[in-house]
Amino acid sequence: MTTETTDDTPWLTNQEQRAWRTHLDVSRLLMHQLERDLQPFGLTNNDYEILVNLSEAADHRLRMSDLATATLQSKSRLSHQITRMENAGLVRRESCESDRRGLYAVLTDEGWDTMRRVAPHHVASVRRHFIDLFSAEDLEVLRASLAPVAEHLRAHRGGV
Repeated sequence: MTTETTDDTPWLTNQEQRAWRTHLDVSRLLMHQLERDLQPFGLTNNDYEILVNLSEAADHRLRMSDLATATLQSKSRLSHQITRMENAGLVRRESCESDRRGLYAVLTDEGWDTMRRVAPHHVASVRRHFIDLFSAEDLEVLRASLAPVAEHLRAHRGGV
């Protein structure tokens, strides 16, 4: 693969470059900080995202394939993640009666208790490092500005 560009490359303007790099900085720094704030609970951002998805699902269970899609993880990566979380007592796997090859990830009582204990701290972290830095109007502008990007990326999301 060549790294040469043509003269018709639509390079970013200074304004576009500043916006893009600010977005990258905020994304990386915010996720790093949220991860740090989960460390005292022995959780990673990935752990917390899985706990949230399972806690919001009917019967606190999701098919592994649906959980992989929801968390943007490959099935293999999710399987390793679930193994770690099983060893910590947060989730368990159950067979799918309607599909012998299918498996469910199920939130355990310990996982539910962990979610209930950690969620207030996580929400406080999100508020402190993101939400409370904006006015209500600015948050709506941000949401409206990012919605087309999210929709575009969802529409173009391939297999994980």
